[in-house]
Formats: sequence, C-alpha cells, structure tokens
Amino acid sequence: MLTTRYLTGSPNWLDLATPDLPGAASFYGELFGWTFRPGGPGAGGYGMFELDGRTAAGGMGVPPEQGAPGWTLYFRSASADDTAERVRNSGGSVTYEPADVRDLGRMAHFADPAGVGFATWQPGTSRGLDVVNETGSLCWAELFTQDPGAALEFYRAVFDWDEFAVPIPGGGTYVTVNPAGAGEDAMFAGLVALDTDPVEAAAGPYWLPYFEIVGTDATAAAAEELGGTVRTGPIDLEDVGRIAKLADPYGARFAVIESSVRSAGGANAA
Repeated sequence: MLTTRYLTGSPNWLDLATPDLPGAASFYGELFGWTFRPGGPGAGGYGMFELDGRTAAGGMGVPPEQGAPGWTLYFRSASADDTAERVRNSGGSVTYEPADVRDLGRMAHFADPAGVGFATWQPGTSRGLDVVNETGSLCWAELFTQDPGAALEFYRAVFDWDEFAVPIPGGGTYVTVNPAGAGEDAMFAGLVALDTDPVEAAAGPYWLPYFEIVGTDATAAAAEELGGTVRTGPIDLEDVGRIAKLADPYGARFAVIESSVRSAGGANAA
C-alpha cells in the first residue's frame, strides 16, 4: 500500500494540468473536500490541493495548445539526473530535463517507450505528498499499456521495481509492482493490457491515479452533477472494493475506489 514513508521508486507526488484551474479546484473541492492554495509569487501559477491542511496533490493551469488536461504521477528518486539517464538508456525520453524547484526538491518529466508520461521527484525539504491512502487522497495507480511485459522491463530498469502477481477470482493474474525489496505489502500499482478494457483501449496508454473515497456510487453521481463524466462503473472487484473510472469536466481521467479493506493507521506515518 501507499504510505508517506516514501521509498525509492514509489509514488510520492501527483499533479493536475488543466485549462481551467479555478473550475478544477471547484470540482475536486466538491468531490474530495480539497481546497486549493496558490503557490504564490514565483510559482508560475502552480499551487497545492489540500485535504484538511495537508497536501494531497499539486495543480496548475495549462492552455490547451500547451498540452492536454491530465494527471501526472511522480516517483521518488534519489537522483533525478540518474533517473533521466536510466530513462534514456532504457528507450524512454526526457521531456523536461531535471531542474531544482527552489530548495523543495528536484524534478524531471519523462515518456516511456510507449509514450506514457510520468515524472520523478527527488526530495529536498519536501519529501512529497503529505497524505495518501486516506479518504480523499491517492491510494493506487494503474498503467494501461499495449505491452505490460515490455513496460515492466522498462520501469524495472529505471526504478528497480519488483513485481508480484495477484490471482484474479475466476482465473488469471493481476501484475502489481512495489519498490525494490519492500515486499508485496508495499505494492502501489498494477499493469494492465489495453486490449482487456475497451474504454481504456480507446483512451490510449497512460497512468491512471485512484483516489480513496466513501460511497463510490454517490461519488460517481456527484462527479456527473459537477460536469464530469463516468467512464466505467461503478463496479465491484471481489476482495478489492467498488470502483468507478471518471473524468473531470476538462477531460482529466482518474478513478475512485471504496476499498473493501482499509489499513488501520500508519499509512501516513513519518
């Protein structure tokens, strides 16, 4: 599971690019209880979505001509420059060279060999998100891609991920990943073949973030009332929870889940 005891290779940041930041702030505020705090002078319009005063995500306004709306997942790195070199050597590309964000940390943006965007955060004074795996915060991710085996080989070369195959009720396996040596309890994402999901096949390869919620059906209905879209569900996943795949009013895709089993404390321990 995700915790804020961030290990190398685990998700430690998430941000939203949107053409309408005030509108997105209103949407996610109603849906998750977030408030938006502008970053202030020198932040370039970037700011933080907060849950009860704790940073749950970042966000910034991006004109349509500069990029499509969407969420970007960041993974912890001990060296953003080393990660960039690994990406290049493994067939990916560096779309934003490593750069310092004041004394907060060092970041870089990439694309994997299938063109899927992701990023890395090397902690400085900020280790990453203040809250994960709680109601209203990031709790899981899925990579939808044409070739999960090739994707796993790439990300393992970049972040040294381990894999763990989870049996699927009725047959088959769901391939999950976790930081090197951390064991299956530290799994944070699954890799899924695009051709197994018609909705995602139409959308193309990308990283999909999941947010923990209470009441999947009510959350999906609220998303529609607020101008968003229900892309899939709500549906039950045996021994996992009830999920729905959504999009905000500007097209950024995400998912929500009411987990069957919630961890009892410790998820955000230092």
